[in-house]
Amino acid sequence: MRLKSIILVGIGCLALYAGYIVVSLALLPPVAELKNRKSSMTIQVKDWQGKYHPFVVGPKNRSWVSGGNIPAEMKWSVILAEDANFYKHEGIDVKAIKNAIKYDLEQKSFARGASTITQQVAKNVFLSREKTITRKFKELYLAVRMEQELTKGRIVELYLNVVELGPMVYGIGHGSQYYFGKPASTLTPRESAFLAAMLPGPRVAYNPYKNLGKVLRRSDMILQLLRKKGVLSEGEYRQALAEVPNVVRLQRKVDASIQKQEVFQPMSSATAPGKAPAVEEEKESTGESAPAEKQESPAETPPQGETGAEQPKKQ
Repeated sequence: MRLKSIILVGIGCLALYAGYIVVSLALLPPVAELKNRKSSMTIQVKDWQGKYHPFVVGPKNRSWVSGGNIPAEMKWSVILAEDANFYKHEGIDVKAIKNAIKYDLEQKSFARGASTITQQVAKNVFLSREKTITRKFKELYLAVRMEQELTKGRIVELYLNVVELGPMVYGIGHGSQYYFGKPASTLTPRESAFLAAMLPGPRVAYNPYKNLGKVLRRSDMILQLLRKKGVLSEGEYRQALAEVPNVVRLQRKVDASIQKQEVFQPMSSATAPGKAPAVEEEKESTGESAPAEKQESPAETPPQGETGAEQPKKQ
């Protein structure tokens, strides 16, 4: 009798939660508004100290880069590295989810995610970063709706303009200026791969301040994918590999931090020892676990002209 009561209570709780999910999904904002490339909206983004700041999504953001001004190599770098089946799925990559579950069970951890680019746009634009089942349901629902309402090209444009690339550095427009001192439209294949390489964990794992070598190695892997898929010719690939990213602004910041030294107050028998001011250090925040650098070969993308598939074109 007691077991039956427990089962009934469990079913009741599941029914209540299901009802809550349905209501939550119904209250989500419409995604159709994102179709208008001329409109802007304000969202909240979090800095590395946990504080929220307003961030403009759209052309009113002075760092916004329209899809037509984003180099093809930049678009393909994130697609091949982050979501190889982007042009085949409809917002959710079931195969990737199965592989992630299998991997996590083998590793006995939640080390690998399976979010598509569309899911990441849904999360970054409409949702918080809290890791809950409810938020995941919302993310999946919004991703499916976005695939129904928006073109693939528009989704990529939104993704590249809201991704986090550094301390309060959001979007490739800001990222390109922050690291290379140049507009995103002039990014080279190596620079595009460099920015894409940071995406799994710009705060810790792929933070170029701390792990520049790791970022460069992952960018080499992305360049290899670009060559394999025919985005780069053999000559362009070799040239990109030989190029050393001109991270002048980054190097200046690193040099400046190295030159900072502790300053001690003069001490004598006539004066009490002064407390030396602490050297200012960067506060390290915990980012999401970065995937392994070894990537599976991306699936073939659909041919040009396929309905609804607005693919990046080689410039």
